[in-house]
Amino acid sequence: MASHIVGYPRMGPKRELKFALESFWDGKTSADDLQKVSADLRSDIWKQMSSAGIKYIPSNTFSHYDHVLDTTAMIGAVPPRYGYTSGEIGLDVYFSMARGNASVPAMEMTKWFDTNYHYIVPELGPEVKFSYASHKAVNEYKEAKALGVETVPVLVGPVSYLLLSKLAKGVDKSFDLLSLLPKILPVYKEVIAELKAAGASWIQLDEPLFVMDLEGHKLQAFSGAYAELESALSGLNVLVETYFADIPAEAYKTLTSLKGVTAFGFDLIRGTKTIDLIKAGFPKGKYLFAGVVDGRNIWANDLAASLIALQSLEGVVGKDKLVASTSCSLLHTAVDLINETKLDAEIKSWLAFAAQKVVEVDALAKALAGQTNESFFTANANALSSRRSSPRVTNESVQKAAAALKGSDHRRTTEVSARLDAQQKKLNLPILPTTTIGSFPQTVELRRVRREYKAKKISEEDYVKAIKEEIKKVVDIQEDLDIDVLVHGEPERNDMVEYFGEQLSGFAFTANGWVQSYGSRCVKPPVIYGDVSRPKPMTVFWSSTAQSMTKRPMKGMLTGPVTILNWSFVRNDQPRHETCYQIALAIKDEVEDLEKGGIGVIQIDEAALREGLPLRKAEHSFYLDWAVHSFRITNCGVQDSTQIHTHMCYSNFNDIIHSIIDMDADVITIENSRSDEKLLSVFREGVKYGAGIGPGVYDIHSPRIPSTDEIADRINKMLAVLEQNILWVNPDCGLKTRKYTEVKPALKAMVDAAKLIRSQLSSAK
Repeated sequence: MASHIVGYPRMGPKRELKFALESFWDGKTSADDLQKVSADLRSDIWKQMSSAGIKYIPSNTFSHYDHVLDTTAMIGAVPPRYGYTSGEIGLDVYFSMARGNASVPAMEMTKWFDTNYHYIVPELGPEVKFSYASHKAVNEYKEAKALGVETVPVLVGPVSYLLLSKLAKGVDKSFDLLSLLPKILPVYKEVIAELKAAGASWIQLDEPLFVMDLEGHKLQAFSGAYAELESALSGLNVLVETYFADIPAEAYKTLTSLKGVTAFGFDLIRGTKTIDLIKAGFPKGKYLFAGVVDGRNIWANDLAASLIALQSLEGVVGKDKLVASTSCSLLHTAVDLINETKLDAEIKSWLAFAAQKVVEVDALAKALAGQTNESFFTANANALSSRRSSPRVTNESVQKAAAALKGSDHRRTTEVSARLDAQQKKLNLPILPTTTIGSFPQTVELRRVRREYKAKKISEEDYVKAIKEEIKKVVDIQEDLDIDVLVHGEPERNDMVEYFGEQLSGFAFTANGWVQSYGSRCVKPPVIYGDVSRPKPMTVFWSSTAQSMTKRPMKGMLTGPVTILNWSFVRNDQPRHETCYQIALAIKDEVEDLEKGGIGVIQIDEAALREGLPLRKAEHSFYLDWAVHSFRITNCGVQDSTQIHTHMCYSNFNDIIHSIIDMDADVITIENSRSDEKLLSVFREGVKYGAGIGPGVYDIHSPRIPSTDEIADRINKMLAVLEQNILWVNPDCGLKTRKYTEVKPALKAMVDAAKLIRSQLSSAK
């Protein structure tokens, strides 16, 4: 019985790659310095897996930015604006595609399926010239071999690569990306031939698109592509790997009859129904790579249950053809639990990061072969049992309150139009009211104050005084700019989820539980291990302090339950929606306390609502029902005159617009400036929206300062499809990552544009 890891995190246990990349980008270190850090990280990963006993060790899953971008480089599909003509693609062209450069913008970035990882989207069309332009896969295979480690080189499969791409600018919308298969397959053949020549005996092709709802012609493209590659693949063992969901029955049939393929990998954590398909029929003599260790969470595996699952599959495929594996790449989990020196010992015993999951996979493979590590299995059973029975996990009153939610749909009793009238009487706002999304720049000084307070180097009194001064500064700036609805700037907050998690029960935090989000950017998700409740108010003091500094309305700022859920490592011992309802009740308490504290406008951000949407259409409505219900729970108890705002990132949600309307917020602000046409087309096509809406008027992800005319032009485009009495004017996201030298002129241009359009509208009357 053998073991396999689909892929491994690249950042390093202490984010070594992040710091090496940023130092290189800043010109402080050389390309050689970067390559040395990278080679050391790869070598550590391969040796770690080898010494753990893993048989099928992946190579080419390391990346300086993103594995899809690596594939773009491999096949030479560089957009013309980067000036690449031929030869091996160097770091300059590679990083220009990822990050842009002084003269041209970066390629688009989007979410990798339903994870919080982002990939660089290939831009393709009929004019692209493909060539073998990056030998990274072969070089890394040889590098591992020189260290005495035999690896399985991993490539993004050709069909998934094309289906994950977008049409380049100016390409006719009717162009079929799959028509490029005959052009890219020759490059894949060259790579495969070189891997064979270097001595590779296995190769892994990742084809995650198999788990999506695919039309017949797309499934046929897989069959055609692998038939074309069959002779190139002969003499190699070929694993086609899928992950993130159940594979549909039709796709399973196509996959298991692909030509030239020796082995099939499945995610059996998120794909529980796939087991039934395997049991109903699996091709004779082929290998099954069974993903029984969760690659997307940080909980210790239930080894006894996984072993039973593997034993039941052994009867179907045979002992020598079954391989224990992770459900997907471990890229989506934290790196190594060994670096968590301060984490509570009991909670720590319930967890497994990537390094620990490698050991779990190997232990399962050995147990299946009759070499059970009894002490390891016993320790695992004890940890699971302590987690099940721990009083810290279960809170009876929270369970009861969440169970009681099931009967009602928790709507505010009055229609939104009547509520907006009541709010206008109280707030007395002009038409096209201006506001910002919540955060203001987090200066070096501000971060220092928070750090020193956390380390107990300054007193609580000094800390509160410093934060109040910062809030006063932010309030004064907004009043000088003449913004209509103010924010306090969130100077007391580290991260929009962590800040709340630290004040809720049922959450734990790691010191080094970093996960790559994109490039060198990492996030550190909180761990939700138990029932969630709110011991005391979290934001009321700061919001009412800010409101006392101004006569204008001050927004209370909260993160919504779905976003807190989607940006955390969530407990796996109850359904996700139950945890979400618990968080919603905690936020509801906070909303009602803000209202009592005199805050008349409350924003509940649901930045991540869209990204939690399941991959398969059949599961959309269930998710959207509980996600929207969770949002409504938070604010169903407030008075009509209290205005509820929400903010959403990632504007690709034309497909869920009806659910967004069903959230029943009074005002929704949307990250929109990079794709205003996409968003506004929803309203152009006749979707009726009666609540307030603020499609972002400028992009805060760029240091560029927009002009008044540019913003006015954008507002006019919005007025062409939206009623003037519901339109708000705001940036497209929070201002935390920007500098004041950018923020002040950009906001001035925004307010001036709103005033300009107001005067045009009133003179038109």
